Parts: sequence; C-alpha cells; structure tokens
Amino acid sequence: MTELRVAAAVGEAFPALAVAAVVAGDLRGDTPWQETERLLAELETAAADGDWSPPAESDPGLASWHAAYRAFGTNPRRFRPSVDALCRRLGKSGRLPRISPAVDTYNAVSVGHGLPAGAFDLAAVRGDVELRFAARGDTFTPLGEPDTTEEARTGEVVYADAADVLTRHWNHRDSDRTKVTPASREVVFLLETVEPGTGRKVLDQAADQLAGLLTPHAAVVDTHLLTPDHPAVRLR
Repeated sequence: MTELRVAAAVGEAFPALAVAAVVAGDLRGDTPWQETERLLAELETAAADGDWSPPAESDPGLASWHAAYRAFGTNPRRFRPSVDALCRRLGKSGRLPRISPAVDTYNAVSVGHGLPAGAFDLAAVRGDVELRFAARGDTFTPLGEPDTTEEARTGEVVYADAADVLTRHWNHRDSDRTKVTPASREVVFLLETVEPGTGRKVLDQAADQLAGLLTPHAAVVDTHLLTPDHPAVRLR
C-alpha cells in the first residue's frame, strides 16, 4: 500500500492547504484522448482571441502561491509555481505542450482552473509519499535529466518518497523517476491550493473535471482530499 500524507509542519505553516489526489487505475494513455485535445484547442483559441490571459501576480490564487514560495525561502519569479509557468507559456506562445494524453489532461485542467497540477507514476514510487520540508541530504533527479542529481535546499517544500525527492520547490519541477508516460498504468494526479478564500471551491471543481476526463480511459478513478486536518490517505 502507498500512503500520501502532508507533514504536520507543512499543515501548520499553510493552514489553507488542500490537495486533491485523483487516482487512476489501469490507465490507458497510449492512444489519443479526444476530449483532452478539444479542451487544449479551446484554451489556445481563447488565448489567441484575447478571451484568456495569464493571471496577474495580484490574482488571489497566484498571489497565494507566490506568498507560499516566499514563506519557505524560494523566489517565485525565479522558480515559478507550475501553474504560473504553464500559463505564462500559453500567453507567450499561444500553445500548450503536447506530451502525452495524461500529462496534457492535467495541464489543461491546471490552466483552466488556475491551480498547480502534477502526477506520479505509482509503479515508480518507493514507499509512501509525503509533502514535507526538505532536509539536508535530500536528493533529486530533474525531469528529462536522468543522469543529474541535485540536492534540495533545506527547508523548501517538496514531495518525497522513501528514496528521494519527487518535486522541487513544492510544484516547480518534477522528478524524472516518477514521470508519467503513455505506458503508465497506475497514476496519482495532484491538484493543490493554498488560497484561503475560494481555493477549496475551485479545487473541487478542478478535481471533478479531471476525474471526468480520466474516467473514459481508466478502469477505476478515485478522488481523495487532504488538508491539515485530514493529512493522510491510502492511494492503493
């Protein structure tokens, strides 16, 4: 069994934190997902027509992430939250990346709702996964750089399993080891908010949309919610 949990210290530091974990079993990600392609095209058309633009730093959702990054000592303009970087990319290029159906799906949901999103291939996870503050000696292999090893900065927020760090700067960059590919069959998708206002409502809407997009392509889809008051869940 794999447990996903939020460390007590992280929950105390970010009391508005909520994480939606959407688990897809027997995922079929090696054929096109037409609904995802339609959603990506709609977002790109909206950006081209001026009906969508990247959120300003004053946007409550984005501002809450910039404040969180600064709280654990990361400059969010140098190491941007994933949703910030993705929205800026769409605003600048007019395109969202096409990586694989599963990754493209959570990217589309991320941009559409203004929330960070990511995923881990559970077959590659070692032991439990914890959202915690990094400690001295925590190592990380960046996505796309399997021969590179970094050391996470002590005190930054990371997801980590029993072996090493799975994300740097909370959701800035993912690990190469647990990346989702078309061959991934059991995946946990993560959507996150630290906004104390409407964050939970937006998170619930995003999780519902993500689960709906995954359901035609998986044998089972389950959604779990983690908060500082409910900090752990069994994923499988």
